[in-house]
Amino acid sequence: MSNANAYITSSCIIRNNTVVKNGAVILEETGTALPEFLRSLYDRFSGQYPKFHKMDLLSKLGWVATEVLLQNMPMDQYMPEDTGVILANTSSSLDTDERYYETVQEIASPALFVYTLPNIVIGEISIRHKLKGENAFFITEEFDIEFITGYVQQLLDTGAMNACICGWVEQYHTAYDAALYLIEKNSRGMATPFTAESIRKLYL
Repeated sequence: MSNANAYITSSCIIRNNTVVKNGAVILEETGTALPEFLRSLYDRFSGQYPKFHKMDLLSKLGWVATEVLLQNMPMDQYMPEDTGVILANTSSSLDTDERYYETVQEIASPALFVYTLPNIVIGEISIRHKLKGENAFFITEEFDIEFITGYVQQLLDTGAMNACICGWVEQYHTAYDAALYLIEKNSRGMATPFTAESIRKLYL
């Protein structure tokens, strides 16, 4: 039983070269490879942030999805410690791990080694938006919506945070799927009640 109401105030789904914001398609491209597609999203939805170009694909995907998610949703009403980031995927950082291992045969790449943990995407998001709240990255076979919503709701109910960016950020080779949700105790934006069923409807 929840002790506090919470709302989905923004959502962003990125898959199949399509960006869906709050249930509506806002961008669709065809025939673009993932690296170029993410670069085009960066150019369209973000300002100058040179570090973006050094990130691995998993971090770029989560980072750009967060840029779209937080558009027109200023977070300056919260202290840095008030907002958490709770994410999950199924491949961890395996795509980058494999590419890093290939470099070990000759000269190991420190630039790739930095990204051989999946939670680095949380770090990149947190640095960009100055977030210092609770964070966790889970590895599951599929997007376990009930688990994520239950985990986030518990943190909200106990006062560990007042807002949260949560969801699914999966990338392995050319396959990718990002589904991020901004959860807040206060109603604004799309203001959909925060339930597993609401998350599922926005994800499908």
